[in-house]
Amino acid sequence: MSKITAADVNKLRQSTGAGMMDCKKALVEAEGDFEKATDILRKKGQKLASSRAGRAANEGVVLSKTNEAKNKAYAIMLNCETDFVAQNQDVIDFANTILELAVKKECETMECLKSHDLNGRTVEESITDMVGKTGEKMELSVFEAVAGEKAFAYTHPGNKIAAIAALNKADIQDIDTIGKDVVMQIAAMAPVAISKDDVSQEIIDKEIQIGKEQAQQEGKPEELLEKIAMGKLNKFFKENTLINQEFIKDNKTTVGQMLQKADKDLTVVAFKRVSLT
Repeated sequence: MSKITAADVNKLRQSTGAGMMDCKKALVEAEGDFEKATDILRKKGQKLASSRAGRAANEGVVLSKTNEAKNKAYAIMLNCETDFVAQNQDVIDFANTILELAVKKECETMECLKSHDLNGRTVEESITDMVGKTGEKMELSVFEAVAGEKAFAYTHPGNKIAAIAALNKADIQDIDTIGKDVVMQIAAMAPVAISKDDVSQEIIDKEIQIGKEQAQQEGKPEELLEKIAMGKLNKFFKENTLINQEFIKDNKTTVGQMLQKADKDLTVVAFKRVSLT
């Protein structure tokens, strides 16, 4: 068997990203054959992925980014088991590589992103390889994309929350500041829809039911429960729909009023919020 040198181990580490000891063991098992050693490391990742499939992966990295034309924005969540791994720079860099691929390929679905080539492996296969390197379950659990005349992305420090949004106009004074304010509003206030017209019937029915139950528990008359519930629903719309929320930088105005002050027809056409919490 050929002698395994530190240079050999480092070379395999550079090409696979695996730990030094894992690389050394793989090279020893492969008798110095780099291709076989790489396969051994990949199989290790597959084995670990299978053995940890039932584990909870509630930590991770959340990132967002716009394309070069600034008319599309993307966000992903790459999950792992512990915050220690989530804060590892190699894992953050890996998540950024996946996001940049999504932007480059203009992916619209999770399936599209997972199937694309990433350094000779699909994204899905590369995630399995990363399991072998970190020793933790990892999965790409969220992929979101929005498009419009002007798109914006915001990732909150710590990579736990991200927001993306698209506006219907681009050629407006201070549009970059306005767009940044919108995505920061989304990240901070977690709206469920753009306006009350966009709130799903399922959410509306749930809020009405909650409102009735609360009023009933407060001892309100049966004939008033519906009216009270509708009042609570209107309050829910004000607090939880983006354009009706109080603007976080000026609580005397709403987000919709802030947009209309810049241009009477300016509005948000799509948004997504991705959060680990």
